[in-house]
Amino acid sequence: MSVDVSSLEISVEEQENWRRSMEVTVPADVVRQEEVRAAEKLASRARLKGFRKGRVPRQVIESRFGGSLRQEALDNLVGEAYKQALALKELRPISEGEIQNINYRPEEDLVFSIVFDVHPEIEISRLGGFAVERPVTEVTNEHVDKVLDRIREQNGAWKPVETGSPEDGNLVSVNIKRLDGDQSDEGREYEFILGQGDALPDIEAAIKGLGLNEKGEFDISFPDDFPDEDRRGDLERIELTFLGRKELELPELGDDLAKQAGEFETLDDLKVGVRDDLQKEAGNQSEAVVRGRLLDLLVEANPFDVPVSMVDRYIDGAIGEESKNLEPDKLKDVQDSIRPEAEKAVKRILILEKIAETQSLTATDEEVDTRITEIAEANDSTTENIYATLQKSGQLEMLKRELTEKNIFSFIEKQSEITDGTAA
Repeated sequence: MSVDVSSLEISVEEQENWRRSMEVTVPADVVRQEEVRAAEKLASRARLKGFRKGRVPRQVIESRFGGSLRQEALDNLVGEAYKQALALKELRPISEGEIQNINYRPEEDLVFSIVFDVHPEIEISRLGGFAVERPVTEVTNEHVDKVLDRIREQNGAWKPVETGSPEDGNLVSVNIKRLDGDQSDEGREYEFILGQGDALPDIEAAIKGLGLNEKGEFDISFPDDFPDEDRRGDLERIELTFLGRKELELPELGDDLAKQAGEFETLDDLKVGVRDDLQKEAGNQSEAVVRGRLLDLLVEANPFDVPVSMVDRYIDGAIGEESKNLEPDKLKDVQDSIRPEAEKAVKRILILEKIAETQSLTATDEEVDTRITEIAEANDSTTENIYATLQKSGQLEMLKRELTEKNIFSFIEKQSEITDGTAA
């Protein structure tokens, strides 16, 4: 169907946070035409006793199916009139329209109101003149040593130990049987590293007091920060059997370890590689701090409101599938707790989009092609393969956004004074 937009009466009211309320009036004669059209459409395919298919009079159809016909006509009219009214007023909603009031009576005009959000209009009056300090982190030998310790742990081997008591860092095996439940339960075996919080504190303490193949009964309490809120503060009686423990045997810190860890010939080569990676990581973190501070200053200098629907979508994305496991009250608490940060994040996104638009900083096809060539060379591949992989995985658009952000930050950093702080 098509509604003549010139027959509609349309009024738009601006509300807070880019919300719009639009009232539309559809003349009674247009409403009646749609009701007749819906009846004739049904009559053309209806099968009723006493009438041939497609020969049922419209009046009979209206008498038999009046309620459903009116609902169909209403749905069609509201949808089409809404679309036509948006086009006439040059409005582009960014949220689903919410119908708030409908006045639909026989032989009268159809009147309905619908609310929705529109994309915010952002005016940027200040792009620079800010002073931001870049944090500087000095990479020390101690930092390098910590990474080398992790590399040794990653390349270590677990060796069984037959004597001595369990201690933090041991990989232990235990059998835990609940004594408060089914007495026929033989328990379950668990394996975890002591001292890393993988088991309840009371269970870890109990293990440290047992010898190999020794068992004991213990009262276990669930702490106040236990993930399952319903179990916090509970007491449970268990039978715990200590089955064995292993200690991590670390490889010697030398050239052999360097060769195991990657494409390094000597330990000195490994240390250089680790230091380079740490310096690169520190540089990336410093740049992230600068960018975050610049964005905050830009938002503060160019204040604007954001639509509630955009913030809600951001929150839904942040919570993800976990929302299905939360009770309504708990879900609302989580949503409310992250709303301020969500609003801040949406403002950052919007101001970046606006700067890219007004300063023509959106990454070009040539810039994307250049970056894909670089990726191909680094991975000993072809540009065609990299392009196909990115396109298939849906990451091509992400790459373009990353290049656009790089252009934006290169631009805005030149508009402000960025100084290096004192090395930490």
